[in-house]
Parts: sequence; C-alpha cells; structure tokens
Amino acid sequence: MNLSYRLGWTCFRVMYATYFRWRVYGAEKVPLNGGVILASNHASFLDPPLVGSGLKRDINYLARESLFRFPGIGALLRSWNAVPVDRDGGGAKGLKVILARLLAGNAIILFPEGTRTKDGQLQPARSGIGLTVIKSTAPVVPVRVFGTFEAYGRNHKLPRPRRVIVKYGQPLNFAQLRAEAATCDKARLKEIYQQVADEIMAAIARLEPREG
Repeated sequence: MNLSYRLGWTCFRVMYATYFRWRVYGAEKVPLNGGVILASNHASFLDPPLVGSGLKRDINYLARESLFRFPGIGALLRSWNAVPVDRDGGGAKGLKVILARLLAGNAIILFPEGTRTKDGQLQPARSGIGLTVIKSTAPVVPVRVFGTFEAYGRNHKLPRPRRVIVKYGQPLNFAQLRAEAATCDKARLKEIYQQVADEIMAAIARLEPREG
C-alpha cells in the first residue's frame, strides 16, 4: 500500500469499526498475492471501501472517468488504485485497463449487478463481469455485504449507524468455461458470459452473515 491508500484504508477501518460496528468474515480466503477479482453485491456507496477495508492487501476500484478530470480528485483516485471507466461502467477502454491490472497481479472489485439495488434485494447479474472473467485468468472471490442498504441506501441522505458485515467466499475457478470460450462460436460465447455471471451471483447469494 502506498501512503495515501494506507491512510484512507486506516480511516475507513476506524469508521466501519466505530460508527457501523462492522464484522468481517472469511478475509483469509482472499489470496494475498496475484490477480484476483472480488465480485460483490452492490447496495450502497459504502460497499467499495468496505470490501477493500476488510483485506490486508490493496485493491483496485472502478471510478467514473469524468471524475479524473478534476486535478485534486483525479490524483487522489489514482493514489487509491482507481480504474477510470465510462458512464455505463465498462467499455473497451475500461476492460483493457482492468485486464492489465489483473495481469500485473492486482486485486480488483467488480459488481455483477452493475448498479446499486433499489430495494435491498440481490439483483440479476449482468453479462459484463462474465466477459471480464473469461478474458482473464484470475480467480473470482464472491463477496457479500450486509447492512449497507439499511445504513446508506439510495433513499438516505446521510449514513446511519447500522451494523455492516462483509463476508468473503471461497475462490471460484472458471478454467473449463475459459477453455470452451477459446473455441466456441459467438452465440455460445455470449451464453458463457451470462453463465459465468449467474454462477458468481449464485455464489454471492449463498453467503450468510456469520462465521463459516
């Protein structure tokens, strides 16, 4: 961790431990080295730093490309390993950067649902994460956050002191589907992307807010 990231990481950990009385389960399941995709449900703006704060390694985040145009904010985001993406959260340029970060041995957090939930429930996965997984060689760790919707959901103007939990699951390996994707036709390839996304979302749904 560079100094800026470590300071932010420390401040977030203090905030989650005090104001939100957080709990962290399964962090030891996340590899400490090498490229890894952290695939999490998305309920609140609290989610990205929560997922990152529970780990002892730094991770990469997605941030809207337009934010990097502001000198101070742009510099801070870069120091926090932010990846610039377009308004829709992806695009060829963003995918290229994400794959490069993974190839360089970095961890990155992605949200299969694509956007924050409106009602606190899990949403269907979009195929975009399937494309990223297939084009990479990184393991995928399912992650589920609990309580962030109640603490700071879409309808809340300010964060409320509710307990939040982050739980990391066992890494998923998509070697078989990656091998099939290398030789199949375009129609099947599209199906594979969605199949991978659905399997990741199912793994997230199986995580429960307790140890084990």
